[in-house]
Amino acid sequence: MSPPPPSAPPPAAAGIRPGPGAGTGRAAAAAPALLWTALLLVYVLWGSTYLGIRIVVESMPPLGSAAARFAAAGLVLAIVLRVRRGPGALRVDRRQLGSAALVGVLLLACGNGLVVLAESGPVGVAVPSGIAALLVATVPLLVVLLRTVTGDRPRSWTLAGVTLGFVGLVLLVLPTGGADTVPLTGALTVVAAATCWSIGSFLSGRIRMPADPFVATVYEMLAGATALAVLAVGRGELRGFDLGTVTTRSWLALAYLMVAGSLVAFTAYVWLLHHAPISLASTYAYVNPVVAVALGALFAAEPVTTGVLFGGAVIVAGVALVVSTERPRRAAGGTAPEPSRR
Repeated sequence: MSPPPPSAPPPAAAGIRPGPGAGTGRAAAAAPALLWTALLLVYVLWGSTYLGIRIVVESMPPLGSAAARFAAAGLVLAIVLRVRRGPGALRVDRRQLGSAALVGVLLLACGNGLVVLAESGPVGVAVPSGIAALLVATVPLLVVLLRTVTGDRPRSWTLAGVTLGFVGLVLLVLPTGGADTVPLTGALTVVAAATCWSIGSFLSGRIRMPADPFVATVYEMLAGATALAVLAVGRGELRGFDLGTVTTRSWLALAYLMVAGSLVAFTAYVWLLHHAPISLASTYAYVNPVVAVALGALFAAEPVTTGVLFGGAVIVAGVALVVSTERPRRAAGGTAPEPSRR
């Protein structure tokens, strides 16, 4: 929840706002090759983070590793901004800092942290990475519900997409009695994570955030990392932990999440917001789960049952319907979607 986080409506507006003309006819022209390169980076890198998390937690403490990931990514981004823009690059007022910290805790400590916990543990307890991605795909649907509860009136087709998506959610976690049944406790943990992402994304569009999305991301990552570290210590994750027991593949996966998931893909997404219609950038919301399921099956031998395919397809169809019916409103000057910073 990146994610980002991704924000939300896909995953919704957590501090990311389009630059001048983003999503409109005033957006700066960009070569099709660059647009597709940026899109593929967002599709593949964010979609692959779920598999990366699964590999990291094989030999690392779940919340501790997430804290290290976001602390490192936040510090690197802060240094880059400081070097490129000068001493005042990260200057914000107290209210902006507090808002960014709140969003960071909701998105990263609560959102991403719960996903990491759900993917950790033995087989039969841990949620497969592809299933986790499909469950997180409900974030845009949850944001629509939050909008409705607070007085907004989404289009009827948007509400139809929400209904369809939640039908897919039920189909995905419905017990089948087989060995491949989705662990209910883990699934509910991921749904709780998606709820936190949705609340953080929803609030960020209504509170005073830093105007620059990169600056907002620095403070969100550092706040999220701090909260994750406190939770890791509170859970006793670091008690008796030996760095020597961490496998090479877990180290490589953690480095991949830091660089590819938290820095490269996010930069590509922000570039897209300035050079492509918001409706195009938003498509990652229903492409990422497909990528995650495919990678989980190919590289982690995660089972892709008929129930997973059917329930996942219904969820993705619901999200696609929500995104497509929201396009005219956003193109007219709405809030840009926010990556979940997975």
